[in-house]
Amino acid sequence: MSDRIRTLRGLQHRLERLYGLDPTADVTEFVRLAGATERESLLLRQTEDGLEIALVLPPGEPRQPGEAPCDLWLQLAEGVSHFVYVAERARTGLPATQLELELQAEVDKFVLWIGSDAAPSGNPRDVREQLFERVRFLHPAGTEAGQRYRLANDLAAQFVTRLHELPSREARVRRLRRFYRAGQTDKIRLSRAA
Repeated sequence: MSDRIRTLRGLQHRLERLYGLDPTADVTEFVRLAGATERESLLLRQTEDGLEIALVLPPGEPRQPGEAPCDLWLQLAEGVSHFVYVAERARTGLPATQLELELQAEVDKFVLWIGSDAAPSGNPRDVREQLFERVRFLHPAGTEAGQRYRLANDLAAQFVTRLHELPSREARVRRLRRFYRAGQTDKIRLSRAA
């Protein structure tokens, strides 16, 4: 089994365990290889028979465990987050917006980086800085996509900052699970809550 398949399945299982989700289809069965310059994207099509999903991921192998996450690893984590979130929303019959997907993926990348049990295995302050402050956006600020990605980034930064102020691992997991199951309006409120 390649490192890539192992990484994708590992990310999926960590998210499902963290959020207390029923296991869903194997994400690797839905992966399509992107072109060399393309970035991660989740393609969805609603048909009479159900929801068709393809997770398009850039080529390459992620770094070995123990190394700092690279851009490829972050794209894989974001893609798996999108896949799991859409699958869970479809299973429960709930809608999902593009902002919800991006906001949840930003939170998931943070949690996956520092440890799936919401207990830091890296310094949360350093991870927050790398994910939310030292960031480069591909979409210009004035565009719809640019505004969505910037808002998701800002809200996720606020949420994870408050998350690590909670006194225990159990409290962090409860907050993460509540956030995960929330719709867009409640996700925004939970991110901005004092």
